[in-house]
Amino acid sequence: MQLDKIDLNLLRYLDSLLREQNVTHAANQLGITQPAMSNGLRRLRDLFHDPLLVRTSDGMMPTALAIQLQPRVRTILQSVDEVLHLGHNFEASSSSRVFRIMASDYAEATLIPPLMEKLQVEAPNVIMDVMNPSDVSFHDVEKGKVDLVINRFETLPQSFHQKSVWVDHFSCLVPNNNEFEGELSLEKYLASQHVWVSKTGFGVGVGIQPEEVQKLGWVDSTLAEQGHKRNIRLFTRNYNVAMRATSQLGLIATLPSLATHLLKGDPNVRVVTPPFEIEPVELKMLWSPLLQHDPGHIWLRSTIAGCAKTIADNAHL
Repeated sequence: MQLDKIDLNLLRYLDSLLREQNVTHAANQLGITQPAMSNGLRRLRDLFHDPLLVRTSDGMMPTALAIQLQPRVRTILQSVDEVLHLGHNFEASSSSRVFRIMASDYAEATLIPPLMEKLQVEAPNVIMDVMNPSDVSFHDVEKGKVDLVINRFETLPQSFHQKSVWVDHFSCLVPNNNEFEGELSLEKYLASQHVWVSKTGFGVGVGIQPEEVQKLGWVDSTLAEQGHKRNIRLFTRNYNVAMRATSQLGLIATLPSLATHLLKGDPNVRVVTPPFEIEPVELKMLWSPLLQHDPGHIWLRSTIAGCAKTIADNAHL
């Protein structure tokens, strides 16, 4: 195979075809017509003397050669992308680029408002599109359809790039009344009613079974190890609802400290230290290898990291 006979676009077609395993989807992903992609697949088959993708009852599946080619083609394209971006800068002050971020509402409530204040000065025309975890799949991020994901993660694909945003400890939000004066004891904590809140990772969530303590997260797993269980009256995936449940319903909310700071001015609640040790929570951002060398994306990651550091420093995390 001679190099002068290879069209670099064919490698882009191959990369997209192997990720999508669907001619129409691959064409849409690259912004070309389905006939153009079909023609590209025919040329690729001639070039490699292999069908590359074979139609089966489960859809189009890659051949053994295609599976070997996929990581190597991805590496080649990333190297080309890096070379082409050398010397290219992202002009944040004049850009009107739209960045799509998937963020948990904990991340959205604590990080996005300060970030937007910073962008209003440094990048007044940049637009942020913040999406919910249920709006996004791993494949969306892998394909670069979503710029960044900011959340807590129990497991992560090894191919993604990641960076820690901050490590947050837990605090308890309790009603500000005579019943909760002074320090919060474990006995008082267990005798009270609670609101549970959590949403990690990607995709659509499933219903909670209160008796499945091991699936309820850090707080309840820690209590279970000590032989205790809290009385949860409300399960929610929304941190604002959880915090309002303390203010309006008198339920205790055990949350990352930065979330509780959002209600420090509310006279109906008080922030106290939990009566037992809870493992800190790490907020991370991750992104596709496809965006690793993009100048705008590099600026976005750096801006978010700087903003997060300021927030964490001010909160003395």
